[in-house]
Amino acid sequence: MAFRKNTPILGLLSLPFPLLLFLVTTTPHHAIISAVIATTTTTSTDTSGVHFDVIKKIVPDIPSFREAPEFRNGDTCNQDRIHISMTLDSNYLRGTMAAVLSILQHSACPENVEFHFLWSRFEPQVFFSIKSTFPYLKFKIYRFEANRVRGKISKSIRQALDQPLNYARIYLSDILPGYVKRVIYLDSDIVVVDDIAKLWEVDLEGKVLAAPEYCHANFTEYFTDLFWNDPVLSKTFEGRKPCYFNTGVMVMDVDQWREGKYTQKVEEWMAVQKQKRIYHLGSLPPFLLVLAGELKSVDHRWNQHGLGGDNLEGKCRSLHPGPISLLHWSGKGKPWLRLDSRKPCTVDHLWAPYDLYRPNIHHFEE
Repeated sequence: MAFRKNTPILGLLSLPFPLLLFLVTTTPHHAIISAVIATTTTTSTDTSGVHFDVIKKIVPDIPSFREAPEFRNGDTCNQDRIHISMTLDSNYLRGTMAAVLSILQHSACPENVEFHFLWSRFEPQVFFSIKSTFPYLKFKIYRFEANRVRGKISKSIRQALDQPLNYARIYLSDILPGYVKRVIYLDSDIVVVDDIAKLWEVDLEGKVLAAPEYCHANFTEYFTDLFWNDPVLSKTFEGRKPCYFNTGVMVMDVDQWREGKYTQKVEEWMAVQKQKRIYHLGSLPPFLLVLAGELKSVDHRWNQHGLGGDNLEGKCRSLHPGPISLLHWSGKGKPWLRLDSRKPCTVDHLWAPYDLYRPNIHHFEE
């Protein structure tokens, strides 16, 4: 596994009891790994006058996974990297594992894919889960400083949308290393059933962002009456033809995002939201305010979204007509939860073949 040139990572794994130490360097906005020493607890027992110390390693409630097969490049592959960024959270780790497997399995050049994971807190067991499940995966992990957005987030209609990590995609140009000029951002509740290189190679035509647009959706519903009745705010989209797009699947020109100060533009709308209630959802509406009608449109096949149902009840939904390259369980319902509850939706069975989950048996290892 590779890390930024000036960011060493040291694992002390050969000691007689569980101990983990990582060393890193930081920048003003993020760190790649945080320093931590794994927690251990010591209990004492006394048998026949002989004193023993038993070291128990506390194992977090994090899923276990089967090791994925190794995927190799075909004969026609070059050395060009495909950069994919996703957030990393123990609550969605099962989805992330399935997404990674699906991308590698359907890629003609899987060894060219490099993953850039963002997390808001250091979870060593998550790191080792990835490493053991995908031993040959090219990936880096970056610390997203949650404090950067805590004072900017407004309460939305669903608590999951209010988590700081949900806003990390706004700061990709600040977090990713300089050699990443283009990146595909993906949510953790997706599976890819086509070669991701096809999405990577989309012609941005000078735009900063590419994503599927849905112009049939009622765009006005994403903003409140206060927004549309305000004589200044309601003119935001003048001169544009705004359409809804989902920020769970995006291709970004990282340099252009940085040079165009798009992070600041999104933050400005978040500041307006703190003063006036102009939308109800989380990180999506400020993206729409800045970029709706200004992005490169991608074929709908690359985001068959809404499979998780609505944001309140998560009721089952059917597939939209047409070809499919990416399935996206956006909404409240997640396929792994519905499958575990034995109340799956029909579309959840399309996710199941990529599930690497292996149930935990022990809470403690001695």
